[in-house]
Amino acid sequence: MKGEKYNYMNKISILVADDEQNVSQLLKKVLTKQGYVTYTASSALEALDIINAYHIDIVISDIKMPNMSGIELLKKIKVLDSSIAVILITAFATLETAVEALKMGARDYITKPFNLEEIYLSISRIVGNGNGGLEDDLIITNDQAASNYLTANSVAMQHVLKLLNQVANSNATVMLYGETGTGKEIASKTIHDLSRRKEKSFIKVNCAAIPDALLESELFGYEKGAFTGAVTKKPGRFELANGGSIFLDEIGDMPLSVQAKLLRVLQEREFESLGGTKTIKVDVRIIAATNKNLASLVKKGEFREDLYYRLNVVPIEIPPLRKRKEDIPILIEHFLLKSSGISKNTPKKITSEAMQRLIHYQWPGNIRELENIIERCVVVTAGNLITLGDLPEDIAKCDVENADFLTNANTLDETVDNAEKSAIIKILRECDGNRTHASEKLGISRRSLHRKILKYGIDD
Repeated sequence: MKGEKYNYMNKISILVADDEQNVSQLLKKVLTKQGYVTYTASSALEALDIINAYHIDIVISDIKMPNMSGIELLKKIKVLDSSIAVILITAFATLETAVEALKMGARDYITKPFNLEEIYLSISRIVGNGNGGLEDDLIITNDQAASNYLTANSVAMQHVLKLLNQVANSNATVMLYGETGTGKEIASKTIHDLSRRKEKSFIKVNCAAIPDALLESELFGYEKGAFTGAVTKKPGRFELANGGSIFLDEIGDMPLSVQAKLLRVLQEREFESLGGTKTIKVDVRIIAATNKNLASLVKKGEFREDLYYRLNVVPIEIPPLRKRKEDIPILIEHFLLKSSGISKNTPKKITSEAMQRLIHYQWPGNIRELENIIERCVVVTAGNLITLGDLPEDIAKCDVENADFLTNANTLDETVDNAEKSAIIKILRECDGNRTHASEKLGISRRSLHRKILKYGIDD
């Protein structure tokens, strides 16, 4: 129905926007056969109409179209719905065009004439099947939201934030460790945004989501004729990141053959593209992440020892949500606000009893799981108050025996205050009442700590 978005049978839906009918019809035919719900538009304006009428997951758009370019369409899509992934296609690709598109939020760019395998690969990287695709997208996509996401009451996260700030302005390679869903990608973007490179490109690569045979060409680019289907030269992600930062997610899944080439980039800041003879020099800050034990992989011979030491210059452990429970009320408040922004409704509130269960649940899926649960609660709750009965059964039944700092909380604000008070009392005890040491551990100034002690009536 016009004006009401829906997703047919919950399949991935793709919109192809191209004024060349032969291109759009070909893509519609092959993508439909691949099992995608596919729409076509002959102009950017028609594409916007379709996006407003239907649920769209991915847009494949030509850059050069009449009246409105693909770049302008990308800008408008990001305003309408930032969760839509955009792939840009152009017959006039330059390094500058690619960098501009990626900086503005495009997930990929492909040059004409293209090979259908390039289209399939680009879509598969976005869909991801649990490896960095649509289901695993960034929990937070803008700077303000990222700031909210990383704000913390817990000592564990305060320590992480302090490290992120300390390493940001250096060029040191950073290695982020942590379970899936803890926010490693957000942490990497924070490092970039706080650095001198913030005006330059921030390029993301999920090493687990790209087939081993294609990862080398994705990272380092390829020359025309380098392999079957390489109908044109294409710069790699390292070249696109020149002057900025590159985030190599799930680096523990990188094949040994590519590890050797990455080691050279770390040591010499140079490489050759696939099929090329010209040495390409780059100035790139490398941030890597993994949910695996790299030291263990080194012992098994599955990860190069020399590369491990080159990457592990500044190791930072992102704690799982179960070890930073003081942050859960803040994160819930943020996700409630985020859900209301998407639906344009008044933010829902949550009862103290429901909050207690959410805090004491172990969260195996970490923050990503928490966001999904809050989104579910917002959808299924009829009124404006999320109660214990609105929570999934396994969370509603979890043990709440040690809910000391929540016992007297009636509102979300009170719950946040109680969590903060509890954290301050705990640290003051650990520091034997030394406010200077306590403020350092909490990651706040001594003056801020003094104000909070007065606010909460803490006797230290």
